[in-house]
Amino acid sequence: MQIVILREEIEIPSNVNVDLKDSVIKMKGPKGEVVKDFSFARGIQISLDGNKIVLETTFANRRKKAAFYSIVSHIKNMITGVTKGYRYYLKIIYTHFPTSVKVVGNEVQITNLIGEKNIRRAPILQGVKVTVKGEDIVVEGPNLDAVAQTAANIEAASKITGFDRRIFSDGIFIYKKEVVE
Repeated sequence: MQIVILREEIEIPSNVNVDLKDSVIKMKGPKGEVVKDFSFARGIQISLDGNKIVLETTFANRRKKAAFYSIVSHIKNMITGVTKGYRYYLKIIYTHFPTSVKVVGNEVQITNLIGEKNIRRAPILQGVKVTVKGEDIVVEGPNLDAVAQTAANIEAASKITGFDRRIFSDGIFIYKKEVVE
């Protein structure tokens, strides 16, 4: 059996503060703070070495290799998030009834979608900022997972069923994703 040793070093920018305790990485930067728990990854060691995060594993089979590089990608996304941030754009589309969207507390409320009288609600995850500007909704924050999930919650809350999609194209849809520069 061949011993496969994987080692990856991720450079930490000077304006990012990293704290590591028992496979829980806490990053703080100019755009905010992101915390992720990587304790699910058995056999993958995460350590701090000066201004680098070092990941190591041995006896890497296909599954462990996939988990290893997923963690590397997550850590790089965390660094990008706390230094630059992520932004998703959604478009409010209506053809028959004017749909109105507003942010109330920690949820997005969608009213009058295809003439419905009930209010549809989409939760906003912690650390995410949602703004409504006319026909556009902007979702932004430092944590890519939270920003993407909040945008998906808004899109899912506005999904209509039981109508012909060729005629009733009403809803809220993600049309652009970007890293804030």
